[in-house]
Amino acid sequence: MDRVSRLKAAVANLPRLQLGHFPTPLEPLPRLSRALGGPTIWVKRDDCTGLAFGGNKTRHNEFIFAEAQRRGTTYVVWGATVQSNNCRQTAATCARLGLPVHLVLTTAHDPAGSECRIRPATGNLLVDYLLGATVEFVDVPLGPRFMKVLAEVAAEFEARGERVFALHQPVVNELATVSYVAAAAELLEQIRTYGLEFSAIYVASSGPTGAGLVAGLRYLGFQGRVRIIAPIIWPWAMDHHSAQLANLAFQRLGLPAEWTANDFDVDTRYVEPGYGVPSEAALEAIRLAARHDALLLDPVYTAKAFAALIGEVTEYGSGEQILFWHTGGQVAMFAYQELLTEHFACVGRPG
Repeated sequence: MDRVSRLKAAVANLPRLQLGHFPTPLEPLPRLSRALGGPTIWVKRDDCTGLAFGGNKTRHNEFIFAEAQRRGTTYVVWGATVQSNNCRQTAATCARLGLPVHLVLTTAHDPAGSECRIRPATGNLLVDYLLGATVEFVDVPLGPRFMKVLAEVAAEFEARGERVFALHQPVVNELATVSYVAAAAELLEQIRTYGLEFSAIYVASSGPTGAGLVAGLRYLGFQGRVRIIAPIIWPWAMDHHSAQLANLAFQRLGLPAEWTANDFDVDTRYVEPGYGVPSEAALEAIRLAARHDALLLDPVYTAKAFAALIGEVTEYGSGEQILFWHTGGQVAMFAYQELLTEHFACVGRPG
């Protein structure tokens, strides 16, 4: 049995829901490739996973919420930023499963601060409401303090007699990482089918998505670079954290592998000017992708990862192929309508 088959068999032994549309498409970006004048660029369309506008968290939730069901969960407590793609896809998962979900959303990273509580809902927040999630806002930045708040909220629901499944529980990141180990096998099969050979893969991630993808690809023998472009800087060493997540995922899969921080190329340089604040390079990435191949990027995650690809494109030859793994998130664009309109509106007749 080759490693792809072995990995797929290991994944098949785990509880898993069917929430998304898989495999997601693998597509070339011919006009953008010509415009950049370097390698041929392809895109892995995890923005097309199909659950309430899709995205990478749909893969996560197939494993995470199979575990939630196994535990007899009666209530879900989740949280992140006001425009969280994670919360949107989790609210959709809960709607699909008939589970009530309460979202704790921090205003600390929103450009408008606490004003976002009273503005008309847009983007991911609007979808959260449509999906039936209840919401509360807090002014605590993402990180350990926020997870403490989330745990306190979960404890309140538990005191009411609910069996709570919550984001802060360690199994969440472990199973999310498993989902992208599995995604690596999906990609390798597509590479074989299409006869491709990628010199590098770029993905926006600061946790399980990148950790699982890198570990899965390395286990399967992928020799190219895998560039994890972080959209946020956590108060811990992200390469070490990635190795920890990958080791937990492989232990759960029962596969022999041992990962260290050296296996993970996590780049935080593209976070600037800050989490949730698009850089000029990110805005240019949005423009180029949209106007050359109608590929829509979000200002927080994918635009910064694609900006990294554009900034490094001259490192690859014209005969090479590189892949951009699109993790979704376009719904968040609508929360940036003023900024994006200012940069991209074309009003009036040309010439």
